Amino acid sequence: MKTGNTVKAIVLLLLMQIALAAVCLAQQAANTKTTLKTSGYAPVNGIKVYYEVHGEGKPLVLLHGAYMTINLNWAQLIPELAKTRKVIALEMQGHGHTAYSDRTMSFPALATDVAGVMKFLKIDSADVVGYSFGGTIAYQLVIQNPELVKKLIIISSTYKTDGWQQEVRSAFDMMRPEFFDASPLQAEYVKVAPDTSNWHKFVGKMIEMTKKSFNLGDENIKKIKSPVLIICGDNDGIDKEVLVNTYKMLGGTVVADMAGVPKSQLAIIAGKGHVSLMMDTDAILSNINSFLK
Repeated sequence: MKTGNTVKAIVLLLLMQIALAAVCLAQQAANTKTTLKTSGYAPVNGIKVYYEVHGEGKPLVLLHGAYMTINLNWAQLIPELAKTRKVIALEMQGHGHTAYSDRTMSFPALATDVAGVMKFLKIDSADVVGYSFGGTIAYQLVIQNPELVKKLIIISSTYKTDGWQQEVRSAFDMMRPEFFDASPLQAEYVKVAPDTSNWHKFVGKMIEMTKKSFNLGDENIKKIKSPVLIICGDNDGIDKEVLVNTYKMLGGTVVADMAGVPKSQLAIIAGKGHVSLMMDTDAILSNINSFLK
């Protein structure tokens, strides 16, 4: 029998996702239309991936979190990033404008989709930002195609299942498609999805993927040559022992006054959870801009 704490964890996780959706939706109309340069679909690996291009400059690719869309995840950040960068935002398999597909969903397949969109847009390499689910895809991308990633920014994410705290993993195990009904997530899906009848199929496929244990490999993390910025809230559901060990594998946790400042960075933002961190545009933007410069 599941404990009350586990049930509570599920409810809190869903409420966090809904809260992020509601806040970002409020920003959507005012922000995204002013910076959009073009949008379209890139035919890759048997599906058509929706993308948007905002602003001009060096390319910066954004990979959203689970169940999200470009607007729900990035509406507050895109206008700021697009002031100096060419921002390419994607919607992954089954998300938003990108149609549902029966294709098996996996991190290698999704990373291959990202590489395909970059090729379609004739982008030889770019800085890449991934949040949560998108962060794991970003790790997979740099592992599979290191030449495509100049700098990597990982927000509230991990490269293995054990990187999530036990409470989060328990919540993943108990998720059901109907938990997401009548939420802002479903409302946005209904608004933009090519076939809205696939809502439960899409959520079910995502839940199925979430429940599968994954590990992209310590040795693969150690081999990453691109500078990596890891941004996390101090209480965002990421296991901080795994987080620090990840940073260590990327060359961090040295005594900088003696060994020099490593090329990778770790930013832990005080008083933030998994969603409240993404709503702190100033903190996210400050760390991203500093790292990219």
